[in-house]
Amino acid sequence: MTSTLKPFRRLLLTGAAGTLGRVLRPRLGSLCEHLRLSDRADLGAAAPGEELHPAALEDRAAVLALLDGVDAVVHFGGVSTEAAFDPILQANIVGVFNLYEAARHHGVRRIVFASSNHVVGFYRQSEVIDSHAPPRPDTLYGVSKAFGENLSRMYFERYGIQTVCLRIGSATPEPLNRRMLASWLSNDYLERLVVASLTAPCAAHTVIFGTSDNLTRWWDNTRAAHIGYRPQDSSEPWRAAIEAADPRPDPEDPALTWQGGVFVNLGPYD
Repeated sequence: MTSTLKPFRRLLLTGAAGTLGRVLRPRLGSLCEHLRLSDRADLGAAAPGEELHPAALEDRAAVLALLDGVDAVVHFGGVSTEAAFDPILQANIVGVFNLYEAARHHGVRRIVFASSNHVVGFYRQSEVIDSHAPPRPDTLYGVSKAFGENLSRMYFERYGIQTVCLRIGSATPEPLNRRMLASWLSNDYLERLVVASLTAPCAAHTVIFGTSDNLTRWWDNTRAAHIGYRPQDSSEPWRAAIEAADPRPDPEDPALTWQGGVFVNLGPYD
């Protein structure tokens, strides 16, 4: 007889109203009896098995209540692109601290943290790096994600909260430009990456790059092999059309020089 037991009783997805949250929301219910959804934006109506808990990440009391009764967290909440420092500070720095303090208080043992490739955006596209390469963030957003990675490591070392930090590439339905020939992560393999991160027997503290099985590769995930993520899909079916649309790319274009692409030129912030 096939078991119907699910790995988690209650799973929390933050940022559930965001672009990637909307991708994951209908895909995570099979892992849990109750899927708790949070965002400060409108979450719509709850589907069967869903619990809606709007919360602002900078509100420590609200986040403490949000994690009550939760077994694991998929943390996709916060500011998801470059912005002025104050909103990044509140959502991505104060907010992630509040999340980990709430996890410690409630005994949550596993968090999947949506980090970003922009933690290492100032490596050149001619380089291949792994998770031990020093951070070289390209934006304040990238700095905030580097903070989250470091904070989560401290909470693992001190309190045993296991975290998989997903340095997400370009998570779109299909690749849109030359940079995405290397950085693209399909929606299906975003889901598989999150599921592998939640269910790996021992995650400890792991940093893994989120990318599909693209022919052009900047990122080496050998150090994260224990997570069991095996990328599939590829950007190659789109290569000819993308290259034909831009047959003479500017070799000085930051989108083709740096792994962070156009992010390296965003700002200033006054």
